[in-house]
Amino acid sequence: MGDTHASAPEIKAVPETVMAAFDEFMGAFEAFKQANDQRLAEIEQKMSADVVTRDKVERINKALDDQARVIDQLALKKLRPQLGRGMVAGAENERKAAFEAYIRRGDESGLRELQAKSMSYGSDADGGYLVPDETDGEIGRRLSVVSPIRALATVRQVSGAVLKKPFAPTGMASGWVAETAARPETATPELTELSFPTMELYAMPAATQALLDDAAVDVEAWIASEVDIAFAEQEGAAFVSGDGANKPKGFLAYDRVADGSWAWGKIGYRATGVAGAFAASGPSDVLIDTIYALKAGHRQNGTFVMNRKTQGEIRKFKDGDGNYLWLPPQRAGEAASLMGFPVAEAEDMPDMAADAAAIAFGDFRAGYLVVDRMGVRVLRDPYSAKPYVLFYTTKRVGGGVQNFEAIKLVKFAAA
Repeated sequence: MGDTHASAPEIKAVPETVMAAFDEFMGAFEAFKQANDQRLAEIEQKMSADVVTRDKVERINKALDDQARVIDQLALKKLRPQLGRGMVAGAENERKAAFEAYIRRGDESGLRELQAKSMSYGSDADGGYLVPDETDGEIGRRLSVVSPIRALATVRQVSGAVLKKPFAPTGMASGWVAETAARPETATPELTELSFPTMELYAMPAATQALLDDAAVDVEAWIASEVDIAFAEQEGAAFVSGDGANKPKGFLAYDRVADGSWAWGKIGYRATGVAGAFAASGPSDVLIDTIYALKAGHRQNGTFVMNRKTQGEIRKFKDGDGNYLWLPPQRAGEAASLMGFPVAEAEDMPDMAADAAAIAFGDFRAGYLVVDRMGVRVLRDPYSAKPYVLFYTTKRVGGGVQNFEAIKLVKFAAA
């Protein structure tokens, strides 16, 4: 049976590269499989697993999560712009230089000359300056890494406050006829108009004037690094469970119904059969049912979305041939897979609990829409929190379900 008292893998030092972290992750997964196989064998022989073995499995499972988190952090670090990139000259960087003068010293003359001043939406008095295109793009790219729903969904940029999208839930009517038979008029497809308003998202990083006076600090990179995580955390929570009041509406905030009673405007779910847990017998059956609840066109683009805790429970599942259903990524930077479909970790998904929809599966590119109003604005405030300078940074974001048949949920309930 092996040494049940062997210790779980631990992260003794943070690896310096994504590949090194990935190698450690794969080693931990092999240790996890051996320990879990031992646990299952003990259950089969003695009807229960040794407490030491169970503890070992859980410690290795936690080590897997910790090492996956290290990989995520290293991958994000690679995308961060370097400080002190040096002076950049040229006419094409005139706006960048003007923006930097505004951030560092509050000098508005350069931006005024470029006519870059733009009034904040809904106000004719409060000002602010558009972040240069380079910084705006940097925030957007890094949000895609941190917020998994943004990376999975369709993203549309708009110049107005609301995006209206027509949709035909029933599709076009058609029929077969003989060559010379009359062609009766087909029914007109029903059109539904979906509305996605953009809501204001803000962050207010603070810096001392000494930091701003330091020429070695890339001010734009600093703003991006301070703002992107704050924006991503708020977005990630809103895209999953936001109530639509002054924030996007998350896919878990819509009415849910058992998939057999599904109707447009609601999200269908499959129940595990047990409140707060998977069924003791055939626990993975509900996952299969959820996969095939989607139409083939959406199923082939499907992705599982869950948090790390739920994923840790699913790692223990095997098929009838003894193969693990959850598989680690084949290489660094890729997603783990479950039954052949990618798994996206979203920590804003609920834990397994009674009546919780802790797992989602769907074609999120077709099912969920993120709306970005173009432009990130920064207002410099050197007065409100002396000796700190505040940077009131805002963007407008909306979101909601655009195709209700493209997303299904797993509900941890008896029915």
